[in-house]
Amino acid sequence: MNNTDKKLCTEKIELLRYFRDRTSESLEEIRRNISNSDFKQQASAVNKAVIETKDNLIKTVLQEATKEKWDNKEILESILMITYTSYIVMIETRNEVWPYEYMTFSRRIGELWDPFCNLCFQYPLKNISLFVPPLFSDVKKKLTCEIETYIDKLSITNKQKGDLKKYYDKVWSLVTSGEIKLELDLHFKKDNIKYIVDFKSGFGSNEKGNTNRLLLVATIYKNLEENYKCVILVRSEEDRNNNYFQTLKKSGIWEAYCGNEAYKKIKEYSGFNIKQWITRNVNWKRDLRKETITHFKKNKLDQYLIW
Repeated sequence: MNNTDKKLCTEKIELLRYFRDRTSESLEEIRRNISNSDFKQQASAVNKAVIETKDNLIKTVLQEATKEKWDNKEILESILMITYTSYIVMIETRNEVWPYEYMTFSRRIGELWDPFCNLCFQYPLKNISLFVPPLFSDVKKKLTCEIETYIDKLSITNKQKGDLKKYYDKVWSLVTSGEIKLELDLHFKKDNIKYIVDFKSGFGSNEKGNTNRLLLVATIYKNLEENYKCVILVRSEEDRNNNYFQTLKKSGIWEAYCGNEAYKKIKEYSGFNIKQWITRNVNWKRDLRKETITHFKKNKLDQYLIW
């Protein structure tokens, strides 16, 4: 890949050629070391090879961007194109060694959408900053200290104070049998508000456990002194989501957006119109190899090629 200047954001064909040639080299080596019968291991190795190629190319671009003083929009548009073309080659090569079926492909498209949207916040056009979310153990310790201090000030006997503290501990044990992961997909600060963002491709029929976890996480954030806002962004349009999405949307502790509304929020927060970029540059059915699209259509997987 000789050209890593600002024009890279328009070089989709050249990037596809580069990733395909590089991945073809990697696949030859993978097949020499891993038997074709072990297609799952081959698929994993292929994915790792494409990701490594993508990351190395992005490092080169970032070095050039620093040297030539690119602005964030120029950096972001180049990295989006690199990332999208790497997705194309990753999908078609993985499908070559281990053909996709419904569950794996629908999940994979969702897995790719999250980090793609996240790029808008790594190179934002607005004044936002990422932050590290708190650890649950620290939050629990802080809340426990506050309640114990409050109990100690009550005009009751020491035994009653001890009993109240035991009941408080029982509540925690009912809430969780271990640690709660407060880290979600994205955490950024804008205008003194700390946003906690969860990206989802869509809601399936088995989302009850995850929905309850998200409700618990948002409840914890809402009870902290800092100004947190929990937002869930869903790729699918609302009419394709089920009751679990509606539960979060109506909870009062999650702001939930899907489809075009989710893209509008990404633009509002980051300043970049990623929906417009996708409309102009993403065309799965045209960019994927013909044999890959044929397989997807035959197995009705092309319905998931919608961003």
